[in-house]
Amino acid sequence: MSSAAVRRQERRISPVFLAVLAVMAVTGWAVWTDFAALPGVAVFLFVTSAWIVSLCLHEYAHARTALHGGDITVGAKGYLTLNPFAYTHAVLSVVLPVLFVIMGGIGLPGGAVFIEQGRIKGRWKHSLVSAAGPLANVLFAVVCTAPFWLGMLDGVPAAFRYALAFLAFLQVTAALLNLLPVPGLDGYGIVEPWLSYRVKRQIEPYAPYGFFVVIALLFVPVVNGAFFDAVDALMRSLGVDDLTRYCGSELFRFWEGTPEYCPI
Repeated sequence: MSSAAVRRQERRISPVFLAVLAVMAVTGWAVWTDFAALPGVAVFLFVTSAWIVSLCLHEYAHARTALHGGDITVGAKGYLTLNPFAYTHAVLSVVLPVLFVIMGGIGLPGGAVFIEQGRIKGRWKHSLVSAAGPLANVLFAVVCTAPFWLGMLDGVPAAFRYALAFLAFLQVTAALLNLLPVPGLDGYGIVEPWLSYRVKRQIEPYAPYGFFVVIALLFVPVVNGAFFDAVDALMRSLGVDDLTRYCGSELFRFWEGTPEYCPI
Protein backbone atom coordinates (compact mmCIF):
# COMPACT_ATOMS: atom_id res chain seq x y z
CA MET A 1 0.00 0.00 0.00
CA SER A 2 1.39 3.42 -0.94
CA SER A 3 2.10 6.05 1.69
CA ALA A 4 -0.70 8.22 0.29
CA ALA A 5 -3.18 5.33 0.66
CA VAL A 6 -2.00 4.74 4.22
CA ARG A 7 -2.55 8.40 5.07
CA ARG A 8 -6.06 8.28 3.61
CA GLN A 9 -6.81 5.16 5.63
CA GLU A 10 -5.51 6.79 8.81
CA ARG A 11 -7.73 9.84 8.28
CA ARG A 12 -10.90 8.08 7.18
CA ILE A 13 -13.79 9.04 9.47
CA SER A 14 -14.77 6.17 11.73
CA PRO A 15 -18.19 4.50 11.23
CA VAL A 16 -18.61 4.73 15.01
CA PHE A 17 -18.36 8.51 14.86
CA LEU A 18 -20.71 8.64 11.87
CA ALA A 19 -23.22 6.54 13.80
CA VAL A 20 -23.09 8.91 16.77
CA LEU A 21 -23.42 11.86 14.38
CA ALA A 22 -26.49 10.22 12.83
CA VAL A 23 -28.09 9.77 16.25
CA MET A 24 -27.42 13.44 16.99
CA ALA A 25 -29.01 14.51 13.70
CA VAL A 26 -32.09 12.30 14.05
CA THR A 27 -32.76 13.16 17.68
CA GLY A 28 -32.08 16.84 17.01
CA TRP A 29 -34.73 16.70 14.29
CA ALA A 30 -37.09 14.94 16.72
CA VAL A 31 -36.59 17.70 19.30
CA TRP A 32 -37.08 20.45 16.70
CA THR A 33 -40.26 18.97 15.23
CA ASP A 34 -41.67 17.72 18.54
CA PHE A 35 -41.91 14.34 16.83
CA ALA A 36 -41.09 12.33 19.95
CA ALA A 37 -43.91 11.32 22.30
CA LEU A 38 -41.55 12.06 25.20
CA PRO A 39 -39.56 15.20 24.32
CA GLY A 40 -37.31 14.71 27.33
CA VAL A 41 -36.07 11.40 25.91
CA ALA A 42 -35.29 13.05 22.57
CA VAL A 43 -33.44 15.90 24.33
CA PHE A 44 -31.50 13.35 26.41
CA LEU A 45 -30.39 11.43 23.31
CA PHE A 46 -29.65 14.59 21.34
CA VAL A 47 -27.53 16.22 24.05
CA THR A 48 -25.72 12.98 24.94
CA SER A 49 -24.83 12.17 21.33
CA ALA A 50 -23.81 15.80 20.66
CA TRP A 51 -21.67 15.70 23.80
CA ILE A 52 -19.90 12.56 22.52
CA VAL A 53 -19.35 14.31 19.18
CA SER A 54 -17.77 17.25 21.01
CA LEU A 55 -15.51 14.89 22.99
CA CYS A 56 -14.32 13.34 19.72
CA LEU A 57 -13.67 16.78 18.25
CA HIS A 58 -11.77 17.77 21.41
CA GLU A 59 -9.41 14.81 21.07
CA TYR A 60 -9.18 15.20 17.30
CA ALA A 61 -8.10 18.83 17.77
CA HIS A 62 -5.24 17.69 20.02
CA ALA A 63 -4.16 15.05 17.51
CA ARG A 64 -4.47 17.22 14.42
CA THR A 65 -2.47 20.03 16.02
CA ALA A 66 0.17 17.52 17.12
CA LEU A 67 0.36 16.17 13.56
CA HIS A 68 1.11 19.64 12.21
CA GLY A 69 3.52 20.16 15.11
CA GLY A 70 5.62 17.16 14.10
CA ASP A 71 4.11 14.04 15.70
CA ILE A 72 3.36 11.95 12.61
CA THR A 73 2.45 8.89 14.73
CA VAL A 74 -1.04 10.14 15.66
CA GLY A 75 -2.49 8.81 12.40
CA ALA A 76 -1.33 5.24 13.00
CA LYS A 77 -2.89 5.38 16.47
CA GLY A 78 -6.30 6.12 14.98
CA TYR A 79 -6.62 9.58 16.50
CA LEU A 80 -7.50 11.22 13.19
CA THR A 81 -10.53 9.00 12.54
CA LEU A 82 -12.68 10.61 15.27
CA ASN A 83 -13.29 7.13 16.67
CA PRO A 84 -14.06 7.56 20.40
CA PHE A 85 -12.68 4.09 21.11
CA ALA A 86 -9.29 4.84 19.56
CA TYR A 87 -8.13 7.17 22.34
CA THR A 88 -5.55 6.13 24.87
CA HIS A 89 -7.98 6.49 27.77
CA ALA A 90 -11.36 5.68 26.28
CA VAL A 91 -12.94 5.48 29.75
CA LEU A 92 -11.59 8.88 30.83
CA SER A 93 -12.11 10.44 27.40
CA VAL A 94 -15.68 9.33 26.72
CA VAL A 95 -17.36 7.00 29.23
CA LEU A 96 -16.65 8.97 32.42
CA PRO A 97 -17.57 12.38 30.94
CA VAL A 98 -20.86 10.96 29.62
CA LEU A 99 -21.66 9.43 33.02
CA PHE A 100 -20.97 12.77 34.73
CA VAL A 101 -23.31 14.54 32.32
CA ILE A 102 -26.04 12.03 33.10
CA MET A 103 -25.50 12.07 36.86
CA GLY A 104 -24.47 15.64 37.56
CA GLY A 105 -25.03 17.68 34.43
CA ILE A 106 -21.47 18.98 34.16
CA GLY A 107 -19.02 18.86 31.28
CA LEU A 108 -16.11 16.83 32.59
CA PRO A 109 -12.72 17.08 30.86
CA GLY A 110 -11.68 13.86 29.17
CA GLY A 111 -8.31 12.15 29.08
CA ALA A 112 -5.88 13.41 26.45
CA VAL A 113 -4.62 11.42 23.49
CA PHE A 114 -1.06 10.13 23.76
CA ILE A 115 1.26 12.57 22.03
CA GLU A 116 4.94 11.80 21.48
CA GLN A 117 6.25 15.05 22.88
CA GLY A 118 9.79 14.45 21.68
CA ARG A 119 8.68 14.77 18.07
CA ILE A 120 7.30 18.28 18.62
CA LYS A 121 9.87 21.05 18.65
CA GLY A 122 9.27 24.45 20.18
CA ARG A 123 7.41 25.53 23.30
CA TRP A 124 4.67 27.32 21.38
CA LYS A 125 3.81 24.15 19.47
CA HIS A 126 3.57 22.17 22.70
CA SER A 127 1.27 24.79 24.18
CA LEU A 128 -0.91 24.86 21.06
CA VAL A 129 -1.35 21.08 21.13
CA SER A 130 -2.70 21.31 24.68
CA ALA A 131 -4.85 24.38 23.94
CA ALA A 132 -6.47 22.87 20.84
CA GLY A 133 -8.84 20.59 22.77
CA PRO A 134 -10.42 23.24 25.02
CA LEU A 135 -10.62 25.59 22.03
CA ALA A 136 -12.75 22.96 20.26
CA ASN A 137 -15.14 23.09 23.23
CA VAL A 138 -15.19 26.88 23.08
CA LEU A 139 -16.05 26.83 19.36
CA PHE A 140 -18.77 24.25 19.99
CA ALA A 141 -20.25 26.51 22.68
CA VAL A 142 -20.16 29.50 20.34
CA VAL A 143 -22.02 27.54 17.66
CA CYS A 144 -24.64 26.30 20.12
CA THR A 145 -25.29 29.77 21.46
CA ALA A 146 -25.20 31.55 18.08
CA PRO A 147 -29.03 31.78 17.87
CA PHE A 148 -29.02 33.45 21.29
CA TRP A 149 -26.35 36.11 20.79
CA LEU A 150 -27.41 36.74 17.20
CA GLY A 151 -31.03 37.27 18.25
CA MET A 152 -32.28 34.51 15.93
CA LEU A 153 -34.59 32.69 18.34
CA ASP A 154 -37.81 33.40 16.45
CA GLY A 155 -39.22 30.10 15.30
CA VAL A 156 -36.83 28.01 17.39
CA PRO A 157 -38.92 25.49 19.39
CA ALA A 158 -38.60 25.83 23.15
CA ALA A 159 -37.34 22.26 23.67
CA PHE A 160 -34.61 22.74 21.07
CA ARG A 161 -33.66 26.08 22.62
CA TYR A 162 -33.37 24.45 26.05
CA ALA A 163 -31.28 21.61 24.62
CA LEU A 164 -28.86 24.02 22.91
CA ALA A 165 -28.49 26.03 26.11
CA PHE A 166 -27.68 22.96 28.18
CA LEU A 167 -25.28 21.62 25.55
CA ALA A 168 -23.49 24.98 25.50
CA PHE A 169 -23.34 24.87 29.30
CA LEU A 170 -21.56 21.51 29.12
CA GLN A 171 -19.04 22.93 26.64
CA VAL A 172 -18.34 25.97 28.80
CA THR A 173 -17.84 23.90 31.96
CA ALA A 174 -15.56 21.46 30.12
CA ALA A 175 -13.47 24.28 28.65
CA LEU A 176 -13.11 26.11 31.97
CA LEU A 177 -12.17 22.97 33.89
CA ASN A 178 -9.74 21.85 31.22
CA LEU A 179 -8.03 25.23 31.09
CA LEU A 180 -7.16 25.14 34.80
CA PRO A 181 -3.34 25.01 35.16
CA VAL A 182 -3.57 21.75 37.10
CA PRO A 183 -1.32 18.77 36.31
CA GLY A 184 -3.21 16.26 34.21
CA LEU A 185 -5.40 18.90 32.55
CA ASP A 186 -4.83 20.78 29.31
CA GLY A 187 -4.30 24.06 31.14
CA TYR A 188 -1.17 22.66 32.71
CA GLY A 189 -0.06 21.34 29.33
CA ILE A 190 -0.26 24.90 28.01
CA VAL A 191 2.04 26.35 30.68
CA GLU A 192 4.31 23.33 31.24
CA PRO A 193 6.68 24.07 28.32
CA TRP A 194 7.45 27.44 29.89
CA LEU A 195 8.32 26.07 33.33
CA SER A 196 11.86 25.32 34.46
CA TYR A 197 13.08 21.74 34.52
CA ARG A 198 13.29 21.85 38.33
CA VAL A 199 9.67 22.96 38.72
CA LYS A 200 8.44 20.31 36.28
CA ARG A 201 10.28 17.59 38.18
CA GLN A 202 8.73 18.74 41.44
CA ILE A 203 5.22 18.71 39.97
CA GLU A 204 5.57 15.46 38.02
CA PRO A 205 4.74 13.03 40.92
CA TYR A 206 1.39 14.77 41.48
CA ALA A 207 0.28 14.83 37.82
CA PRO A 208 -1.81 11.61 37.97
CA TYR A 209 -3.92 13.05 40.80
CA GLY A 210 -4.64 16.55 39.51
CA PHE A 211 -7.80 15.53 37.67
CA PHE A 212 -9.28 13.88 40.76
CA VAL A 213 -8.31 16.80 43.00
CA VAL A 214 -10.28 19.17 40.75
CA ILE A 215 -13.34 16.91 40.90
CA ALA A 216 -13.07 16.69 44.69
CA LEU A 217 -12.79 20.48 45.00
CA LEU A 218 -16.05 20.89 43.08
CA PHE A 219 -17.78 19.29 46.05
CA VAL A 220 -16.53 22.12 48.31
CA PRO A 221 -19.45 24.59 48.49
CA VAL A 222 -17.34 27.75 48.21
CA VAL A 223 -15.38 26.44 45.22
CA ASN A 224 -18.50 25.02 43.62
CA GLY A 225 -20.37 28.32 43.99
CA ALA A 226 -17.51 30.39 42.57
CA PHE A 227 -17.08 28.04 39.62
CA PHE A 228 -20.73 27.98 38.62
CA ASP A 229 -21.05 31.74 39.13
CA ALA A 230 -18.30 32.13 36.54
CA VAL A 231 -20.03 29.65 34.22
CA ASP A 232 -23.38 31.44 34.55
CA ALA A 233 -21.72 34.80 33.85
CA LEU A 234 -20.16 33.41 30.67
CA MET A 235 -23.45 31.89 29.60
CA ARG A 236 -25.24 35.21 30.07
CA SER A 237 -22.52 36.95 28.05
CA LEU A 238 -23.39 34.50 25.24
CA GLY A 239 -27.04 35.50 25.47
CA VAL A 240 -28.28 32.46 27.40
CA ASP A 241 -30.28 33.30 30.51
CA ASP A 242 -30.16 31.15 33.63
CA LEU A 243 -33.74 29.88 33.27
CA THR A 244 -33.23 28.60 29.72
CA ARG A 245 -30.08 26.74 30.70
CA TYR A 246 -31.79 25.36 33.82
CA CYS A 247 -34.78 24.17 31.79
CA GLY A 248 -32.41 22.41 29.42
CA SER A 249 -30.82 20.61 32.34
CA GLU A 250 -34.21 19.62 33.75
CA LEU A 251 -35.54 18.44 30.39
CA PHE A 252 -32.37 16.39 29.86
CA ARG A 253 -33.07 14.57 33.14
CA PHE A 254 -36.51 13.55 31.89
CA TRP A 255 -36.85 10.85 34.54
CA GLU A 256 -37.23 13.57 37.17
CA GLY A 257 -40.08 15.32 35.37
CA THR A 258 -40.13 18.75 33.71
CA PRO A 259 -41.02 21.77 35.90
CA GLU A 260 -44.14 23.74 35.00
CA TYR A 261 -42.09 26.91 34.49
CA CYS A 262 -40.28 25.25 31.56
CA PRO A 263 -43.02 25.23 28.90
CA ILE A 264 -42.36 23.17 25.79
